[in-house]
Amino acid sequence: MPKIRSFLAIELPPTIAQGIERVQGDLIQSHADVRWVEPSRIHLTLKFFGDIDKEACDEIIDAVGKAVSGVKPFSLTVKGLGAFPSIKNPRVIWLGIEDDGEVLKSLQRAVEEDLRRIGYPGEERKFKPHLTLGRVRSGRGKSGLLVRMEDLFHVDLGEFRVDRLVLFKSDLRPTGPIYSELRDFKLGGG
Repeated sequence: MPKIRSFLAIELPPTIAQGIERVQGDLIQSHADVRWVEPSRIHLTLKFFGDIDKEACDEIIDAVGKAVSGVKPFSLTVKGLGAFPSIKNPRVIWLGIEDDGEVLKSLQRAVEEDLRRIGYPGEERKFKPHLTLGRVRSGRGKSGLLVRMEDLFHVDLGEFRVDRLVLFKSDLRPTGPIYSELRDFKLGGG
């Protein structure tokens, strides 16, 4: 039986994607050796499942549906530039997500709990919502990249409304992944 590579995420509106493109454009000027993520492919991942079969997909849909059933739409803010493991030693460059009401964290915990009940182990690391902009491949251009990152440390791309989650299928291609919707979960009981 063929496997489906999948993940649960929040899609970003075009205004946020345009802001991401501007930030990346500035960082790209450093000519650092970074593999940048296409802005249209950036999303806020809540859970990565990896390769699953059709039966597991149906179980995931049921579990996520239960987890989101009482959650109303909410707002998040894309603010602040950072890096893992640290801003001085970037391997992954990201934009931060502010969740003032902590609705996102509560939602993510509920999703993890309902998925744990059907056999999907929780993440080892604490959930840190972020949008991955790129992955540093080598030290080439690092000093220029660090200067540009410091200039963008407090960047604010604004607020957006979250009214649904999406279970995506990811087809890996040489040109990059192709994402397609398997199922969406409207918040607010919709």
